[in-house]
Amino acid sequence: MATDTHPSKAGAGAAGPSLRRLLLDNGALTALVVLLVAMSLLSGDFLTTQNLLNVGVQAAVTAILAFGVTFVIVSAGIDLSVGSVAALSATVLAWSATSAGMPVVLAVLLAVATGIACGFVNGALVAYGKLPSFIATLAMLSIARGLSLVISQGSPIAFPDSVSVLGDTLGGWLPVPVLVMIAMGLITALVLARTYLGRSMYAIGGNEEAARLSGLRVKKQKLAIYALSGLFAAVAGIVLASRLTSAQPQAAQGYELDAIAAVVIGGASLAGGVGKASGTLIGALILAVLRNGLNLMSVSAFWQQVVIGVVIALAVLLDTLRRKAGSGAASAGGSSGAPGSPGPGRRGAMKAGLALVCVAAVIAAVTFFNSGSSGGKTRIGMSLSTLNNPFFVQMKAGAQEQAKADGIDLTVTDAQNDASQQANQLENFTSSGVDSIIVNPVDSDAVGPGVRSANQADIPVIAADRGVNKADTATLVASDNVAGGKLAAKALADKLGGKGSIVVLQGTAGTSASRERGAGFAAGIKAYPGIKVVATQPADFDRTKGLDVMTNLLQGHPGITGVFAENDEMALGAVKALGSKAGKSVSVVGFDGTPDGLKAVGAGTLYASVAQQPKELGKIAVQNAVRAAEDKKVAGTVKVPVKVVTRQNVADFS
Repeated sequence: MATDTHPSKAGAGAAGPSLRRLLLDNGALTALVVLLVAMSLLSGDFLTTQNLLNVGVQAAVTAILAFGVTFVIVSAGIDLSVGSVAALSATVLAWSATSAGMPVVLAVLLAVATGIACGFVNGALVAYGKLPSFIATLAMLSIARGLSLVISQGSPIAFPDSVSVLGDTLGGWLPVPVLVMIAMGLITALVLARTYLGRSMYAIGGNEEAARLSGLRVKKQKLAIYALSGLFAAVAGIVLASRLTSAQPQAAQGYELDAIAAVVIGGASLAGGVGKASGTLIGALILAVLRNGLNLMSVSAFWQQVVIGVVIALAVLLDTLRRKAGSGAASAGGSSGAPGSPGPGRRGAMKAGLALVCVAAVIAAVTFFNSGSSGGKTRIGMSLSTLNNPFFVQMKAGAQEQAKADGIDLTVTDAQNDASQQANQLENFTSSGVDSIIVNPVDSDAVGPGVRSANQADIPVIAADRGVNKADTATLVASDNVAGGKLAAKALADKLGGKGSIVVLQGTAGTSASRERGAGFAAGIKAYPGIKVVATQPADFDRTKGLDVMTNLLQGHPGITGVFAENDEMALGAVKALGSKAGKSVSVVGFDGTPDGLKAVGAGTLYASVAQQPKELGKIAVQNAVRAAEDKKVAGTVKVPVKVVTRQNVADFS
């Protein structure tokens, strides 16, 4: 019986499965391409050379961390310590080169050795201590972060200029962090594909017992694997600190989760035995493209978290579908299904396509509801240090109210108390060509490079609530924090009758607000020699941390009679820790005059709050940003008055 073959049909038939197989085998790459196309269509500012370079810079630190984590995940482990190890390594470098006076080359080697040592300890705990990798690296996360704070005393340390070039550009346009990222990616690919250690990682991840029985020295291999992860974390920390020109003891918090997400999005399996450098790079780029694009499209800071979570879930789902489709096709062999019914590969491709459509739909929907064309309006970008604090939420509300009244297109972003993320946001605003920028710095020094980039682009920058160091700003709109600190000292001292023992809860280290309020309070309390400050501890402007720190301080200082907290959130945490003592045997003074703070003043649990006017501050910042964008004269500093609010006048102030 003759067989009727049709080459053209056969070629067409082969082309379909080949295309489906290409899409399924490169799920992360397909997702990245779809995201790039979607972002290009939704934002005219996205597909520019400068912005694409920004994406590369913003992906660099996550990618370098993720390359190191790839080694661990391929071997069926996990490393939660890389963010803290990165911060510790950078802190060691900065401290060694400045305070210790060590030559920069030796300081760099010491920083790298610190990362390797941390990884080596992780490997020893896992291989010889038999601890689960999750527990061992979680312990190192805490240890490394604590050591970073101990070495720096909680304050940022200036980074050596000779090392800070790693955060600059070559020839004025090619970012060095991108080059470092590529170099580390090539090293990762080489180790995984061409070395005995790389083959051992896959063997251990695929079946550790079988690898051991086949003669692999599994324990020693694990030591090397985790040490490599620590090495990559150290490099990432140095690159991050170079970008910020300072070593931040609280830097890279949460970056370990981004690194793990990048590895998994890139196709690695948490069960081990699967993973590659190219996939990890694509995963890091997906995260960077999302954050960059959503900033450019003026998507709400709150919705950005939702979108990123959904896209990560869909990207991993796509990879899962790829694996199922592959196994389904393999099990089916050469058999064909019922006529007209889609085979496993086709079903997988349909599901993959649906997942990608969902990604684009989510981005488009959120963008539609949360952004709009500027229509020729003045465009202002506003980067707030955090929206997890009522003070800055009120500042945002005031700014939006003023922008609406003036017909201004205002985009507000949340840096989540991450100096690196704020640097990315400033770069995005600059590359999108906004008319002016308002920045409420996470750290006054670390925000400098981002503001200088805006200076070079002739974009005026307004500093709000906190000053900017080593860069030019059109004006600083802020409360008089020094005067406020002095008022707080007088109010607390008068309440205590000029005698007693008090503790001070400090805000986020490195911020001008914390420094100024603390300095004002210290100067004011000197006038009362009968009052002794028995403890000063940071609680990062956070209510939960205020509760925890105050609870701990009460164990060592049960007889205190007063507390000064540099914001109301920490003061409210202290009130909770004090319980029935608050407002009776212990007087607490806060700062900001937030709604919750004023409510506590009215209830008598908080003796006083030095009230700012955050909504007014936000309004004035927008007014000055508009004036600066129009090349009109603005004052160098605009001070928003503060006032002590007690139970006697709280009703009038509210």
